[in-house]
Amino acid sequence: MKTLLSILGGLANVAIVLLVAPFFQGVLRKITALIQSRQGPPIWQPYFDLLKLLGKEDIESGESPLMQRFAVYLSLATVLTVACLVPMGFTAPMNAAGDVILLIYLLTLCGICTLLAGLAAGSTYSLLGASREMMTMIALEPLFAVAIVVGAVHTQSFRLDTVLNGSVYASAAFPWSGVIMFGVMLLSFQAFVQRVPFDISEAETEIMEGPLMEYSGPKLALFKYAQMAKLVIYSALFVTLFVPWGTGLMFPLGWLVFWAKVTGLVLLVTLVAATHARYRIDQAIRYFAALLAVALVALVLASYGY
Repeated sequence: MKTLLSILGGLANVAIVLLVAPFFQGVLRKITALIQSRQGPPIWQPYFDLLKLLGKEDIESGESPLMQRFAVYLSLATVLTVACLVPMGFTAPMNAAGDVILLIYLLTLCGICTLLAGLAAGSTYSLLGASREMMTMIALEPLFAVAIVVGAVHTQSFRLDTVLNGSVYASAAFPWSGVIMFGVMLLSFQAFVQRVPFDISEAETEIMEGPLMEYSGPKLALFKYAQMAKLVIYSALFVTLFVPWGTGLMFPLGWLVFWAKVTGLVLLVTLVAATHARYRIDQAIRYFAALLAVALVALVLASYGY
């Protein structure tokens, strides 16, 4: 019975992410338009865009169509698997199915899917976008891993429900490592959700969406859906790890508080994206390298109980 409830909870998280992700994308577009003194599309437009793409002919123009299909399906499947492991107003529904090591692996696999997509397409712009994605991953992915490891060090546990519950602040002394990692993750959050100024691997005005250039129809729809879902999932991870207060209240109050915090984070992402210019790849790498150095200091502090 407990296993069945865990599976149902995971499926509920997947359903919520699939329903909410296009809505947040619509909110992001609308607010961006208002900041830039434009009317902008309706909030529901991303739902129509996805349905339109899903109804189009599936044209395969890359060098390896089989790998293209594999990358698309793996990308969305990975993101939705992460949704099963992340608390979204409740405890992690499939807590017994994995730990934070699996979570780090799945988050990294999301980026690898973009690499596979660009390599399978084989065009100049696709390969350039894949190259940028690879450089970004090398500098960026360790940041979230360090944040999770800091929480695991404080709690002496790899369990999802233990670490994803404000664990970065769970130290006997003042949690300097948690405060530092909060700042590091806040400053790098735009990159994790692939928004301006760190949407360097796609950069529509430079390399025409890079790895996704050769994709159209249903495959493009699934990639776009996965990107929208990443915004929701990374926001949920940030809230559970760094801003957990109020989530443990009785239902539905705790659930509403959780989604209010996620919405606030999405609005912050929107504000930054609408008011900043895109970084060059060399600027971004130097920026991530500096944040990684600070994150390693936080890890050392965590190992000493701070």
